Amino acid sequence: METEAQTALTKLAVIAVVVEKEGSVHELNGLLHDYGTYIIGRMGIPHRARGVSLISIAVDAPADVISSLSGKIGRISGVSAKVAYSKVPA
Repeated sequence: METEAQTALTKLAVIAVVVEKEGSVHELNGLLHDYGTYIIGRMGIPHRARGVSLISIAVDAPADVISSLSGKIGRISGVSAKVAYSKVPA
């Protein structure tokens, strides 16, 4: 369980992910598993007509962890990611 001091050092954010290459899903899921302790929840929506999936990932983590995760997601072939940070003070 996190202490108040640990919580104060984290940020709330949503990582928006677009998966355009279905073969990349396994690598993406493995990466999300590795960062599972920081993930509050996630929602995936397949858009079959366009052949893409849209995923939102809610995280509570230090800024460097969020940046690292987003960067690693974006380096997966056929996947892109952007982060939106909450303005709620820690």
